[in-house]
Amino acid sequence: MATKKTDDAFSLAAFDPTKVTETFRDFAEKGAAQSKEAYVKVKTAAEDATKTVEATLESAQSGTVELGLKAIEALRTNAENSLSHLESLLGVKSVSEFFELQTAFLRKQAELAVEQAKSMQEATRKVAENVAKPGKDAAEKVISGFKKN
Repeated sequence: MATKKTDDAFSLAAFDPTKVTETFRDFAEKGAAQSKEAYVKVKTAAEDATKTVEATLESAQSGTVELGLKAIEALRTNAENSLSHLESLLGVKSVSEFFELQTAFLRKQAELAVEQAKSMQEATRKVAENVAKPGKDAAEKVISGFKKN
């Protein structure tokens, strides 16, 4: 009797090719649908990443230009102050007047250097925030996507 059941299970008469074809078709259709979904997700993620990189690079470029312009302005101001000081020194009548002019110039330059450093620091902070913003926004979007799932 045990032999009979084994023969029935593996016999060609028990084999229905239509069921195998339907099962294989269902499996293939599910695989194709999952592949399409995965492709759409990967494509969307790649597009989002590209947009993030582009925004980051644009922010970095504009920030670099802004910082460069601030540096040029600081150099121009310092050069003008130095030339003005040299003109003042040409009219010096005594050593005490020389030291007085020199001391005032150095004090003014020190104060100006502090102001310029603060201005550059603030501009650099803003540029860093602007450069980091697209990446931060993208990360928050991804994290919120994980929280929904």
